[in-house]
Amino acid sequence: MLRILDRYLLRELGLGILAVGAVLLLITVGGTFADVLGKVAGGRYPASVMFPVLGLRMVDTLTFVVPLAVFLGALQSLSRVWRDSEMHVLASSGFGPGGLLRPVGLLALPLALATALVSLWLGPWSVRTADALIEQANRSVIAAGLEPGRFVELPGKSGIIFVDSMSNDGTRLGKLFVESERADADGSQRVDIVTARRGELYYESQGGNRFLALFDGHRFEGRRGHDDWRLMRYARNDLALSQDQEDVDGDDPDHALPTPALWRQDEPGAHAELAWRIGAPFTGLVLLALALPLARQSPREPRYGRMLVAILCYFLYSNVLLLARAGIVKGRLDPAVGLWPVHLAVFAVAALMLWRQYAPRRVREIR
Repeated sequence: MLRILDRYLLRELGLGILAVGAVLLLITVGGTFADVLGKVAGGRYPASVMFPVLGLRMVDTLTFVVPLAVFLGALQSLSRVWRDSEMHVLASSGFGPGGLLRPVGLLALPLALATALVSLWLGPWSVRTADALIEQANRSVIAAGLEPGRFVELPGKSGIIFVDSMSNDGTRLGKLFVESERADADGSQRVDIVTARRGELYYESQGGNRFLALFDGHRFEGRRGHDDWRLMRYARNDLALSQDQEDVDGDDPDHALPTPALWRQDEPGAHAELAWRIGAPFTGLVLLALALPLARQSPREPRYGRMLVAILCYFLYSNVLLLARAGIVKGRLDPAVGLWPVHLAVFAVAALMLWRQYAPRRVREIR
């Protein structure tokens, strides 16, 4: 049965973690939305899947948001208890470090399980689902924004396209008219006008681009203000509906694999991804343990002084983890060891700091 002090500290810790988590989630939503919106504007993603992809990508970011929210939320809540001298009153009543570890441990277990659920299953599932949703939408001109009988701007380009009819699934088109513009090296504006009797949409298998295959039509191109225009007739002409650009995200293909599939892989990248997923729940536990000694402060200390120190500790911890992961990818670290030395080292530092804070003081003899 929970004691009154346990319920009080659990409530303070829970409210602090929820408040910090909401702020971090809002910041993450803004950054993710800007990234997805940029890809929609560049023609990489159809606009119809923007919000589903945003929601799925937010699920994957919980692996990073939850440990950081636990760390900063617990630090903020416990710092207030110390700053208001409540902990001193509790200590004078016999409330020692064991009493503090009890509610922290009760809170740490469900948070670690939630982080494990996201990192081992929900995160990879959301990445695979988002990729499948984008691929399926890219195979349809309906998702690309094309409508029969209406002039539509080309995705990510300067130009328009007109289709008089299309099939129900949006893969086969009737008569087409396409007009696009681009600048030459000398700064002159080149205009391309393409017509076709029919067209079909297909999706590049080794990339994220959509193309229209145009059949039996004409192409009229030239530069504005010049008389070097030419007319060509073609049997087939392919038109890109999205910009042919490399994915700047540098997404790791192993990140979308299910966790059981990573166990069967014998590549350094898969080993590094597996070590990262397994270590994610322990990252939250280590950060929570580090928050206990960092939260102790006197009423006269700066309000956010310890918060700045905690943020620096988090960045140092996370960067060392990233370096260790890169070492596994490059084969410099043993995959069996993984990221455990980093987690154990930080946990040992946190335990040492907490022990020194609650260790009995030596009484000096007065001579």
